[in-house]
Formats: sequence, structure tokens, C-alpha cells
Amino acid sequence: MSSTMEELIGLTHKLQKACTKLGEFGTEALPSLWNSLPSIVAIGGQSSGKSSVLESIVGRDFLPRGSGIVTRRPLILQLYNIQQGKDEYAEFLHLPNKRFTDFSLVRKEIQDETDKVTGKSGHISSIPIELSIYSPNVVNLGMIDLPGLTKVAVEGQPETIAQDIEKLVRSYVEKPNCLILAVTPANQDVATSDAIRLAREVDPAGERTFGVLTKLDLMDKGTNALEVLEGKAYRLQRPWVGTVNRSQADINKNVDMLAARKSESIFFATNPDYAHLASRMGAVYLAKLLSRDLENVIKTKLPGIASLIKEAIVEVESELDQLGRPVTVDTGAQLYTVLELCRAFDRTFAEYLEGGRSGGDRIYEVFGTMLPKALRKIPFDRHLSVENVKRVVSQADGYQPHLMAPELGYRLLIEGAIEYFKDPALSSVETIHRVLTELVRKAIGGTQELKRFPTLQHAILSAANAALATFREDSKKTTLRLVEMESSYITPNFFRKLSSTTVVPYTEEYYQKISSNVSSYVNMVSETLKNSIPKAVVLCQVRQAKQSLLHQFYTQLGRKEGKLAQLLDEDWLLRERRETCLKRLELYKSARDEIDSVSWE
Repeated sequence: MSSTMEELIGLTHKLQKACTKLGEFGTEALPSLWNSLPSIVAIGGQSSGKSSVLESIVGRDFLPRGSGIVTRRPLILQLYNIQQGKDEYAEFLHLPNKRFTDFSLVRKEIQDETDKVTGKSGHISSIPIELSIYSPNVVNLGMIDLPGLTKVAVEGQPETIAQDIEKLVRSYVEKPNCLILAVTPANQDVATSDAIRLAREVDPAGERTFGVLTKLDLMDKGTNALEVLEGKAYRLQRPWVGTVNRSQADINKNVDMLAARKSESIFFATNPDYAHLASRMGAVYLAKLLSRDLENVIKTKLPGIASLIKEAIVEVESELDQLGRPVTVDTGAQLYTVLELCRAFDRTFAEYLEGGRSGGDRIYEVFGTMLPKALRKIPFDRHLSVENVKRVVSQADGYQPHLMAPELGYRLLIEGAIEYFKDPALSSVETIHRVLTELVRKAIGGTQELKRFPTLQHAILSAANAALATFREDSKKTTLRLVEMESSYITPNFFRKLSSTTVVPYTEEYYQKISSNVSSYVNMVSETLKNSIPKAVVLCQVRQAKQSLLHQFYTQLGRKEGKLAQLLDEDWLLRERRETCLKRLELYKSARDEIDSVSWE
């Protein structure tokens, strides 16, 4: 065997082991390295002789036997050829420091490890067991043994067992880089073979399928399987290979597998039906054929795998950049990290506020639409009705009717009207407060760097809301003062400029004139407040939020040195995701280095 073949198949073994350690079995939404690795997958119905074929290739009894579903987890089998004279042994990936030289213990370990995951029931699991065998009696080869296809559930098995097994098998054989070893007993019609049926569905052209016909020695006397073995009954682009399984009596007697190989070779060489095919029959030939074809597939697919790995490295590194680096334990570095995260929040909040992101436009809507609309809806018509004007003026005059203009009545009417402006002013303050509170919430969610730290998010949210509440109270006081200013001093020149047309006192026309004069003044006040209330609100709330939203939080940070680590307590899902990404990045970089070290062009 060439060193290139050994390197290429050994490379695939290393990549499979790395994937198995990581637990990366193609569960990601994007194609994974596991899905792209060339592999040989053995499939067949129960009692098809699949296990016997694999043991013949290895030259050892090592697979669990029994009735029902014996193989209940995928078995990734990696064969390494070593020099003659050296002791053969087996190793499991989950027991890296333990060598098995007694292969009956290998069988027991497979069974025990299966039971750990599936229990002793008839259930199956998609989590593979990885077994490496080092022997002078094998060729370098990798294979995956899957549970045998079945049609019905027996006692102790779930009703869906047939569908569950087929789904598992399909997840392997549907991969374009998978070679299918479809095992069928010769004493069964190939047309009814579960393995051939499934292979035909996923590989209709027969480009990836090897047909293996077992139990040729058990066919009815006078019949043979030449039509199948010569590719006439069911044509494949790869050859059919026939095998002869050990009998149950041989198994019970622990007949040596190497002796069984020799008996198989004699069977084909001496059988008149198959003698002309003897050179390409049997487990030994099958192993060499599979090893050669696997090497060719690896060589063909490796450039694409290398490209996939490079793309994966870029994607994972990009995701790690978004997830951020692990938090340091140094107090000074923690404080710096918290401050940087707060500044990132400030930048995001400013973007929402100033139009970099949607949200700030709602503040303009309050001043440009909502406030003017609220001012227009003030019920001045009721307050300045002739009846109410007459009542207010009369009460202001008391027992002494006014001599000239009813000045005190004017003042009371104006003050009463201006009182109506307080509600729209306070509503503007509250609406802006709600807008700012919502922008804070959006800014926290929109700051990518903060997503890692739910505790710090909550702390910033609490501090920002507390600050906004303070700004709101200041804004309420300021806007109310603006309204009160308008009623505390009435502009005299406004009334001096009004028409001095003489109207008969105490008539309806007289009171209408007073109502009209007050209405004109109040309209002037309304225009003034429509312009001054937004200025007060922006000064007290919006600008303060922009400039000093976290000022109090920064002041308190200096007294929280012992609690900085708590603020930087990450979301466990993100921490777990980073760990997964780091492991995956290690896998991909290791795979890249392994590929670069092999001469495959």
C-alpha cells in the first residue's frame, strides 16, 4: 500500500475522531465537516450477514451478537495496518488510554457503551462509538456500521423502531461523499433487499454503492448468484462482491477468523459456479477494494473539504468576534470593560435619539403634532362663553360695579384659561419620558456588546430609568413654571392695542367683547407655550438623557469594585456558545493543518 493511501485514509480517521470528540455530527443548519468527510457505510437488513462481513474484514470476532437489533449505535470503525509480528490491539475514543488485546472485551465494551446511552431496551441512538483496530491482518480502512434495517418492532422495541432506524441510516447514506456497502444475503431475492432498496433511492445511478452478497454457501442446491455477482440482475458502477460467512457452528466453536478467510478463499476457488470470479470474491478482496476506492474518493473530495474548512474558520472567527472575549478576572480590566460597554450603550442610544436609528423622530412628533393638537382641544369656548364671562366679571366686581374696564374680571378669566395649559404641558413631559424609556430599552437590546451580560444590562436599565425619572420631575417643574409665568404677569400693551370701540356696559355684546379680548390674549399665550414647552422638555429631558444618562451609574462604579465580576456575569447560553465555537475553531484549524501536511495533489 502506498504511503499516500495510508496518509489520506489516516487523515480521514483523524478528522473523524476530532468531529466525534466535538460531538459535531452534522446537526448545524449549515453543512458540517462531519457531513463532508468521505466514509464507507455498511447497511443491511437484520440477519443479512453484515456483522460477519465486517468481522471477516477485520479478522477478529469483536461485534455483539444475538437476536433482535444488536447494533443500536453507529460504530465508526478505523483500521490501521501495522507490521507483521506486532501485537494487534483495539482502542476506543472514549477510553483513550486503554488498549484492548482481548477482543471479547471489545465486544463487551461496545455492548456496555451502547447500554449506557440506550439502556437495555431495543432503542437506538445516533451518538456514535468510535473504535480503532491496529493489526497486521487489516488494510488501512474506515467504515461505519449502522443498525440493521427492520420492518416490524418486536417486544421491548418502540413501535417506531423501523422508521427510526431508516431515518438514522438515511442521515448517513444521503451524504454525497458516502460510499454505501449494501449487504444482502444470497438466499434472498435482491429485489426485496432493504439495503438495495435504500441504496437505489439515495444513489439511483449506482455510483456510490458496493453490493455485497453474503451466505453464498447457503443457497439451495443447483442454484447460484451469478446473475447478481456479474452485475446483470442489478447493475452497479462498482463491482458486486460475494462472501461466505462462518456457520453458527463455527462461531460456537470459536473458529479462527483467519482460518475462516482461508476457507472462504477455497470455497470460491473450488466452486465451479464461482471459480472464474474467485480473484474478486471474499472479504480480503472486499477490504482492498474498499480501501482503494476510499482513497480515490478522499483524493477527489479533499480540495472541497479544504475549502469548506477555510470558510468555516472565517465564519467561526467572525462569530467569536461578535460573542467577545472571555471576561478577565483583573479588577482594573473589569472596570475598563464595564466602562467600554456603557460607552457602547451611549453610542447606540445616541443613534436612536439623533436619527441614526428609528425612534428619535417620535420626539419631534410629540412637539410637531401631539402638543399643537392638544392645545387646540382646550375647551376655551366653554370657559369664555357669555354666561361664564358674565359670572366671573360679576363675582370680581362684588358689591361695587367696575367703573371703567373690568380689570379684575379680565385677570381671573385669563388665569383660569391659562390653567388649562398645564395638562398638555404635563402630557408632553410624560410622553417624552415614555419615548426615552423605550429608546433606552431598544438601545440596550441593540448594543451587540451588551448581549453577553444580562446583569449589566439590568443595571444599566435601572440606572437609566432612574435618571429619566429625575429628568422628568425637573421637566414637570420647568414646564409648569412656564405656564405659571404666563398667568403671573399679563402683558398690558396687548390690551392697550385692542379697539377702544365703546360698547354699552353689561349687555351681551359687552360680555362678548370681553370674551373676544381674552380669547385673543390666550391664543397669543398658546403660541408662546407651543414654542416654549418643547424647549423646556428638550432641555430638561432629551439633552440631559443625551449628556448624563449614566452619570450617577458612573459615580457609583467606583464603589462597586467587588461587584464588577457580578456585573460581567455572562448569559450562560452565550458562554456555552463561545465554548462551542472555540472547540470548533480548534477542530477546523487542526483539520486545516492536517490537510496541509498531507501530499494529496
